[in-house]
Order: sequence, then C-alpha cells, then structure tokens
Amino acid sequence: MATTKFYGTGRRKKSIARVYLVPGTGVITVNKRDLDEYFGLETLKVIVRQPLVATETADKFDVLVSVHGGGFTGQAGAIRHGIARALNQADADYRPVLKKAGYLTRDPRMKERKKYGLKAARRAPQFSKR
Repeated sequence: MATTKFYGTGRRKKSIARVYLVPGTGVITVNKRDLDEYFGLETLKVIVRQPLVATETADKFDVLVSVHGGGFTGQAGAIRHGIARALNQADADYRPVLKKAGYLTRDPRMKERKKYGLKAARRAPQFSKR
C-alpha cells in the first residue's frame, strides 16, 4: 500500500468534489489549501471530517480534494460524500458504518427552477386589489 490512491467523487447541490485518499497522517488539503484555511466555519470542518471519524481513519489517510461550484456548505457536503465513497473503495468493511450514517447517499435536494409569471421558483408578484 505504498503508492495506492483511492478516489471518490462527491456531489451536493451545484458542488462537485474530486477526492483522493492517500495513506498518511491525516492532513486534509482542499484546492491546495489547508482545511482550516479554506473553511472558516467550524461546523463545515466537522462535516468534512465526519466519514473519517465514523470509520476511525482520521490519522491513517491524507485527503487531497479538488472542489468547484456552489457555496461553502454545498462544497463541504460534496467533500464528505467524496471521502465516504473513497473510504468505501479503500476498504469494503467500512460500508455498513458509512451507509448507516448516510454518508454514501447523494443528497438529491437541488435548487428549484424559476417559472414564468413568477419572480422566483414560487414567489409570485405582489398582489394589489386596486
């Protein structure tokens, strides 16, 4: 397992994350920046680490992430999904733990499209009697 790389693609809303797991010490790099530098909110850092904590592999793998699209919350969710998929590829024994926690499930919620005659997806123009 010297130069093995495990890959997982994660998606959430408009964000797509390409995640590589490399055996290492637990360093998480997002778009060539440290995790703490990339994400300002502590909750987003926790979301990213969830699959590693659940499988107790936080100090066994270095995580290399390339993520684009969407906002920070969507990107954090996409990274979590990608890490879970890569861990599943690394060792199939992690699957029941990841599946039970819901990290392997792609979140289907997307932005609803705007409809004609409305100001947004469901927001109607203001109504006036006179």
